[in-house]
Amino acid sequence: MFYPRRRAGGRPFDELAYYAEHFDTVEVNSTFYGQPRADVTRGWAERTPAGFEFSIKLYQKFTHPRMFRDRLRHALPEPETSEPDDLLNALARPNQTDLDEFRRGLDPLAERGKLGALLAQFPPSFKNGEAERAYLADLLRALNGYRVAVELRHKSWSDSFGETLALLNAFDAAWTQIDEPKFRFSIRQNYMPNVRGFYYMRLHGRNAAKWWQHEHSEDRYDYLYSAGELKEFTDAADAARHIVKKLYLYANNHFSAKSVANAAMIKRQLGEPLEGDYPPEFVQRYPELAGVVHASGLPITGPPRA
Repeated sequence: MFYPRRRAGGRPFDELAYYAEHFDTVEVNSTFYGQPRADVTRGWAERTPAGFEFSIKLYQKFTHPRMFRDRLRHALPEPETSEPDDLLNALARPNQTDLDEFRRGLDPLAERGKLGALLAQFPPSFKNGEAERAYLADLLRALNGYRVAVELRHKSWSDSFGETLALLNAFDAAWTQIDEPKFRFSIRQNYMPNVRGFYYMRLHGRNAAKWWQHEHSEDRYDYLYSAGELKEFTDAADAARHIVKKLYLYANNHFSAKSVANAAMIKRQLGEPLEGDYPPEFVQRYPELAGVVHASGLPITGPPRA
């Protein structure tokens, strides 16, 4: 929907380079499923303009060891015994080798000044307890020297607001501000920055009906924020950017390019320039953007661009 249609037999199309014509940062999700590789990240750096930044989600072994262990279990032959598999548990624990591999994969971006923040996104099951706080502190200590944003989703962290704030502030880590459907155990936040170094916000959408029960995993992100709904977040971001040195705001409601539509609306509300051409089909799908973005091949109508 966002990327132009490609003709059969035409030149290879570079989606990353096209995206970088419109936005100055991207959050990389693929690194959650596999460690970043230097040859790949070097290519990312070479295909994007100066000033473009990549925020990198931590490999799942650092934040979702149970998920990593389940992947290993499915990949390995069935064990001959039903006893707990100590080897699997040991393999699922991140170690210095994992950290070194992760760092090597990021080096090409860091060397070119294109590494944004690292996102440590923990699952809703990661509750505020003594062991969890100790693990988080160890992880942040190991990632010293990087901008690290921590996404916590269980309400036990906001119930102990001062304690959580003290932990994150001790490592200059940003408490990731998130919007998603609110359930009984969902975290509560005020959208204000906790450190002056940087601010990190993620908008996941509000599709509560399909958040836990869905046919396809991407169904939970089938949500388009209205301009009125976005105003709450752009007001918070506008206030935050006068306090912090760097601000990252990502839309994760990626179903059918709704994140791109909302990102353009966010830039409009923040008075940021809207660069690049958009396919006519995209603007027809999201008429809120008519006159806001430039649709290639279509006359611009409506209010003037910001």
